[in-house]
Amino acid sequence: MPPFWKTKPMTELTRDEWESLCDGCARCCIIKFEDEDTNELFFTNVVCQYLDIYHCRCTCYADHSVRVPTCVTLTPEIIQSLYWMPETCAYRLLAEGKDLPDWHPLVSGDAKSVHKAGISVRGKVVSAKDVPEDDLPDYIVD
Repeated sequence: MPPFWKTKPMTELTRDEWESLCDGCARCCIIKFEDEDTNELFFTNVVCQYLDIYHCRCTCYADHSVRVPTCVTLTPEIIQSLYWMPETCAYRLLAEGKDLPDWHPLVSGDAKSVHKAGISVRGKVVSAKDVPEDDLPDYIVD
């Protein structure tokens, strides 16, 4: 039997199925800037202060949108409009009609496969709690 993400539209996934699509890369938690004139995105190597950098999980997921009003709650209805989501993001891939990569935990069966594949932010970022807000532009990366 094919896995649920190949047989069900995103709008029909259960909450558990929806949540399981997150590969745990935490790349969506990276602080980014958008040029108001060109709409160009600039990514930093700084992540939200509530991200557990080692496990790549939000430490306040239940109320993240309250603590961080700019944090987006992903839904099937808005995923296609979030052009800044990582190209490897399962939500984005499925919305674009693509399949999950081999390193995705749902495919590999290993929750750590995203880290082993080097996709996650683990070991590549610093927390916003350690960076003064005025210094964030100094952390923009290519």
